[in-house]
Amino acid sequence: MTAEPSPEAHQPLRADAARNRETVLAAATRAFATSDTEPSMRAIARQAGVGVATVFRHFPTREALVDAVYQDQVVRLTAGASELLADHPPAQALRLWMDLFAEWQATKHGMTDTLLAMIDSGEISLAHTRQELLSAITTILDAGATTGDIRPDARADDVSAGILGMLAVAARSGEPAQAQRLLDLLMDGLRPH
Repeated sequence: MTAEPSPEAHQPLRADAARNRETVLAAATRAFATSDTEPSMRAIARQAGVGVATVFRHFPTREALVDAVYQDQVVRLTAGASELLADHPPAQALRLWMDLFAEWQATKHGMTDTLLAMIDSGEISLAHTRQELLSAITTILDAGATTGDIRPDARADDVSAGILGMLAVAARSGEPAQAQRLLDLLMDGLRPH
């Protein structure tokens, strides 16, 4: 039987605690993106400039931290579509969104083992994430079709597959600039002829 959360668990975080949580989340995101192996909680605490107890206070397990980073990045991607559309024409918004997606892929690099275990256990639903990301892409594609900026026959699942494939190829090449060139080519193919 699991214990009921304390009444304090439902109260909003104090300002300093919220700042610490965001600092740890940002440091973990950077650490996961730049590490070849999964960084330790201690290394993340060091990068955040806080004690390891602060990390564990906000994220009691590695899985809790990985889930928080993963969900934070999904929210940034889904909200990013609308934000980019508000400031840029659809084709430019889509190309900028592709860069956000590439950053999200990089973030997952140092948390792959934990993330895969969480997906296998059902703690993280790839189907739900995929649907959210396809919805974000669709939002931009629809805006682009309306303005004539993007081909009206472009489909979100094709764009997603193209981005994933190109990022996978570029990751294996060891040449970071290749990802940008490939995404530019994809974007060129999405413009009306």
